[in-house]
Amino acid sequence: MSAKNTSHESARNVMGSVASTAVLFDGAVRRACGLIFRFASACVILMAASEVGIAAGDAERGAKLFRNCLACHSAEAGQHLTGPSLANIWGRKAGTAKGFMRYSDALKNAGVVWNEQTLDKWLKDSRDFIPGNEMSFPGIKEQQPRQDLIAFLKAVSEGKKSLAGGMTGIVKINLRNPNPQGEVKSLRHCGDTYFITTVDGRTHKFWEFNLRLKTDSSDYGPAPGRPVVVGTGMQGDRSAVVFASPNEISSFIRQECQ
Repeated sequence: MSAKNTSHESARNVMGSVASTAVLFDGAVRRACGLIFRFASACVILMAASEVGIAAGDAERGAKLFRNCLACHSAEAGQHLTGPSLANIWGRKAGTAKGFMRYSDALKNAGVVWNEQTLDKWLKDSRDFIPGNEMSFPGIKEQQPRQDLIAFLKAVSEGKKSLAGGMTGIVKINLRNPNPQGEVKSLRHCGDTYFITTVDGRTHKFWEFNLRLKTDSSDYGPAPGRPVVVGTGMQGDRSAVVFASPNEISSFIRQECQ
């Protein structure tokens, strides 16, 4: 074989090896790209599923969680307790619930509108979200319970949900038409003791530190000029006299020792 033929044969062998290597490399690249694509797609799907799983609040679970809020908040429109009613909160500007007058300046001036995002931040850490607000609340660190509670509040605002059994928070006694044992006929103070005489003719004695003087201007409160005594202690040694308005208190109490 001539040197020229040998050179051509060697060149063909090299080209064949290069081509084979290129085919193998191309196949490997394609397989790798396919794996990467499938892995990336799977990650996207899993991430989306995870987000849906966390973000989808359940109003039924939220209603149960809201029972922990009932000491301070009502879900009934216009029924304010220590805190404002949370009915119709969705889309409402913070610090503007009609008839509620105990907002902090920080909340009134925050310029926040309540929606899913703002409520989530508030429920997670209210003091971080709106510094200077006066709500005593440690926050809910887990996201799912927050989303459930938000779903309930949205459903309440839309009229789709209410608390079972009409539970609205503190159970207020209707003092508008009291019985003779509860309606106060006279109230006098002597030394360190209050003497409460009720319409049925009985007189009850209370240490001044154990008697509270309150007002209730709501529809459940007493009629003007007809205060009512309400027991507040487990042992019967603590009570509250509830008036229709503050200006009745001083005029009704007599400073008199008999």
